Amino acid sequence: MHLALVRQRYSAYGGAERFIERTLRAFGGQGVAVTVLAREWVGYPGNVVRCDPFYIGRLWRDWSFARAVCREVARRPFDLVQSHERIACCDIYRAGDGVHAQWLDNRRAALGPLGRLGLALNPYHDYVLAAERRLFASPRLRAVICNSRMVKDEIRARFGTPEAKLHVVYNGIDLEAFNPRLREAHRAAMRHKLGIPQLAPVHLFVGGGFERKGVFRLVEAFARSGQRDAHLVVVGRDKTKASAERLASLRGIASRVHFAGAQLDVQPWYGAADSFVLPSLYDPFPNAALEAMACGLPVVVTPQCGTAELIDEGVNGFVVEALAIDALAETLARLDVSTAQAMGRRARERAEGLSLQSMTEHLLAIYRSLVPV
Repeated sequence: MHLALVRQRYSAYGGAERFIERTLRAFGGQGVAVTVLAREWVGYPGNVVRCDPFYIGRLWRDWSFARAVCREVARRPFDLVQSHERIACCDIYRAGDGVHAQWLDNRRAALGPLGRLGLALNPYHDYVLAAERRLFASPRLRAVICNSRMVKDEIRARFGTPEAKLHVVYNGIDLEAFNPRLREAHRAAMRHKLGIPQLAPVHLFVGGGFERKGVFRLVEAFARSGQRDAHLVVVGRDKTKASAERLASLRGIASRVHFAGAQLDVQPWYGAADSFVLPSLYDPFPNAALEAMACGLPVVVTPQCGTAELIDEGVNGFVVEALAIDALAETLARLDVSTAQAMGRRARERAEGLSLQSMTEHLLAIYRSLVPV
């Protein structure tokens, strides 16, 4: 079977790219040949078809990439085309970015009048909404891989996609690489490096897109939590980092909030932490939350995050509304070291059901139902 995977731009820190890399590794020996169609792809040693036409601005960028991909698909003998972008010439769409219309609704709820007006006047959002409608109306589309039940329900409600086309496949995790043993391997050294006492509670955030993923609300909630000895570690790159640092300084907690920037290897950071917090406005199914659970960390997420489907409230994590800063502060205050350790063991148990092998078997079953061997 010859499978084409479409992703516009590879980022070493991106969740979709980590999903693709894990999938490609897991397909070894399964009789699946994979070609990646991308503008830019770093780190993939296999076959890549570069689709990189000239563009100015992100609207032209997405439109020109879609046209270039569809031209390549039309002239190459792929058995299946799986797109991770909103492109209508695919057989399978992996809705890893969720539903743009839903994201805009969630975003509007957090904005004031001027911010909502800015969204309404932005032509890029009009383009993405139209591309989304064309994708789900395409007669070529045969299957949609949803990374959470939340995304599946949103697609069905907004686009009327038949149930038979919608498949929930949770992201798989390397349970050996992401393991509670990271605590023993890295906790002491990482805390020494950061100047954090060994017994202090440490809350960890991992992700880019600080506004969407709630870094500013998290810093404010941390300031309100009353945890005088606790620390917050933020791992991720974002253009608003300086603003987040200023907020921590204004709230008098700068010495206990550590902005680490982007990290190619996030494993030591999980090992240093006691809990994981991701108060996203919208997050279909973040790999970072699953990695944290596999490492034995309880997670705090929002109902707008697909990982909430894995949470037993107060057992392996907590679900807190994205805009409920006081509720988030109270939740952080409950996560002392001993409580977090007990909940983290249950988080690991839940993650053990989401192995790479399980994900691969599910994907292969979908592919083979569309292209019988």
